[in-house]
Amino acid sequence: MPDANALTIAETDVASAWNVRGDPARAAFVAATKTALGVPLPMRPNASARGDAGALLWLGPRSWLFVAGRPVASGAFDIARKALNEAEGALFDVSSSYVGWTISGAASARVLNRGCPLDLHPRVFRPGQCAQSLLGHVSAIFYRPDDRDAFIVMVARSFAADAWDQLAGYAATDGYRIDPPSAFGDGGSN
Repeated sequence: MPDANALTIAETDVASAWNVRGDPARAAFVAATKTALGVPLPMRPNASARGDAGALLWLGPRSWLFVAGRPVASGAFDIARKALNEAEGALFDVSSSYVGWTISGAASARVLNRGCPLDLHPRVFRPGQCAQSLLGHVSAIFYRPDDRDAFIVMVARSFAADAWDQLAGYAATDGYRIDPPSAFGDGGSN
């Protein structure tokens, strides 16, 4: 019999999502990113870095996603964009593009692996890791913010309904409860 406490799913508010582009071999770009976003640039593939303002997720050799669960100060994007442009980087506001969920509980990795080919076991997908993969047939970003049994899964807004249907289907076997929305990085109830 499914246990509704085995898994918790909560919508995750993504207040800001900014795509950062640049050459990590350029010291000026690396320094400008840290100053502008308050987060050091993760240099290793599938790594992340967190700061008070948000998290910076590695997406590719010259691409990162800065994500914040709380609104940033007015004008902060324009200031950051100017600083990165001066350091030969680029910044794009893609905040309206993403929706996300926090999936938490002892069954979280197993449930997500029903639709994701990544090995999400805690021995393999360590705290702070992120990766792009699939959730069923939908492209998704998977992020494990800390050492809890919890993942943040983000998809393009246009695929939100499909992703939700698949996520609920994968979770139905184990049982789940839906928690109120939380801000990106605030975590769930587990």
